Amino acid sequence: MAYSDFTLAKVQQDFDLTLEERQNLFAEIESVEPSDLLKQILEDYIPLATAINTEKARSEMMIAPILLEVRRQLESQISLFSGTEFNVEPEQGLAGFCDFIISGSREQFFIAAPVVLITEAKNENIKAGLGQCVASMIAAQRFNQKAGNEIPVIYGATTSGTLWRFITLEGKTVHIDSIEYYIREVNQILGILMGAIAPVLLTRRTA
Repeated sequence: MAYSDFTLAKVQQDFDLTLEERQNLFAEIESVEPSDLLKQILEDYIPLATAINTEKARSEMMIAPILLEVRRQLESQISLFSGTEFNVEPEQGLAGFCDFIISGSREQFFIAAPVVLITEAKNENIKAGLGQCVASMIAAQRFNQKAGNEIPVIYGATTSGTLWRFITLEGKTVHIDSIEYYIREVNQILGILMGAIAPVLLTRRTA
């Protein structure tokens, strides 16, 4: 069994989770202005990625550039992994590949705690990917705990590139944002992503 085998109902049952689905989680988030580079990349590649209409094209042409923009704006203080195997507890089904992983560590040769954010790419139906994303977030939570670098909130997103849905995991409570963000709201998407990572970097600086 792997992350991709989990539905939202199954992950809730298997890991005794509480689901909250009615909150606008990021109503107060400060937006972040994208660089001219990201604006140009998205202008060039959104039409191409949507025309090709595969997860790989959307992942490479829309999702990766946004995550790389986050890394650039945070002056490479984080590490970013793409299509990486993340085997934490295979006996529980917490194993397999994650489309994107962001860690609050600068280590880029291997995944190091704390894992802050998991992003799963979906071609069309991003709701169908919620269970997979939550399962990988649980793996991140346990990975951090085992490394002694636990953080209060794990963030996740399922996205088609043009549409983003965010999730948070606190203890055994999963909050699924009631709002979906479109790629034209990239300043808000960047704000959410950078807001998820900033507290971890602040803690690292003051440790």
